[in-house]
Amino acid sequence: MTKKAILALEDGSVYEGYTFGSEADACGEAVFNTSMTGYQEMLTDPSYAGQIVVPTYPLIGNYGINEHDFESQRIQVRGFVVREECLEPNHYLGSKTLDEFLKEYDIPGIYGVDTRAITRKLRSAGVMLGAITTGKAETALDRLKGLPGYGLTDFARQVTTEKPYSWGPPCDTCALKNRCFAGNTNLCGLESARKLKEARYRIAVLDCGLKYTILRMMCALNCRVTAVPCTTSARDILKMGPEGIILSPGPGNPEVLDYIVDTVRELAEKKPIMGICMGNQLIARAFGAKTFKLKFGHRGANHPVKDLADGRVHITAQNHGYATDPDTLKDGLEVSHINLNDGTVEGLRHKELPIFSIQYHSEASPGPLDNTYLFEKFLKMVRGKK
Repeated sequence: MTKKAILALEDGSVYEGYTFGSEADACGEAVFNTSMTGYQEMLTDPSYAGQIVVPTYPLIGNYGINEHDFESQRIQVRGFVVREECLEPNHYLGSKTLDEFLKEYDIPGIYGVDTRAITRKLRSAGVMLGAITTGKAETALDRLKGLPGYGLTDFARQVTTEKPYSWGPPCDTCALKNRCFAGNTNLCGLESARKLKEARYRIAVLDCGLKYTILRMMCALNCRVTAVPCTTSARDILKMGPEGIILSPGPGNPEVLDYIVDTVRELAEKKPIMGICMGNQLIARAFGAKTFKLKFGHRGANHPVKDLADGRVHITAQNHGYATDPDTLKDGLEVSHINLNDGTVEGLRHKELPIFSIQYHSEASPGPLDNTYLFEKFLKMVRGKK
């Protein structure tokens, strides 16, 4: 029998619904995402660590869960809030329901709530801590009062890989086939790479909350990619002999990641660097700029971004709650892209060094693939330094 449940927000708001997935209690920062599809990618995106996610689209779970659309090894969100859960999903790759997936990882969900009302609340008041529980609202609200603020926690350490691992050609040594494609290398985009005995480029990725699709994109471009823990020193990264470095997306507040900023600062004059999302903020901080928390963040698949170099507008996938303060930029950095909704910084480039970054997700997943060209731009930069 389905139990009643509530989502309680720290401002005292309470939304009633019913449980699905696990019946465990959970607390986290409540945020909303405006994407209509891609819930499996959302759930497994490490950038959602520590958060309760509220999709604005009213019906979630339509195509179930498959074995291929993982962005990490497990569900990363603390909780999932939907208007309606699809009970009879249909897709030829589907292997389980959303309810079964949440149960597998002991993640609570709540359905039957007014997700549009929650979204309006978070949009007007800003993101805030929330709790999903089958217990009393008073108990949940008291628990929220004792929690540290979301921005005080180093989530990158929680989601980073424990040890380095490599993806890419030659395929017989690629971790890809055992990490998210269930052994089916035909699905990994490596048709040309399988013919190579060696990769064309060696790329290191500093894993602050890495999404697998970044690795897929680089593999498809015939790169051998090594992901390393976010605690790895610049010296140890350089010992691996990479020809370029990618700073991955990740969860939380960039202002608590001084140890990663120090690493980026050491690497900056030694190798070409591309930063994605959190990586954009880490580059900004490494060159002396400040970041700040957005009121309700950018989370969705339809954010318009303008490239200031050519005036083109790109539709982008985004998932971040912090942004770079353009008034604090110095030491050679300049703004390359802006968000057309609120004018915030969406990209940076260095005037002299082979360094650029974007605040949005060039790999999408979920979202439009308009911006995958940026990976090729990065490799052109790498070629120029060989």
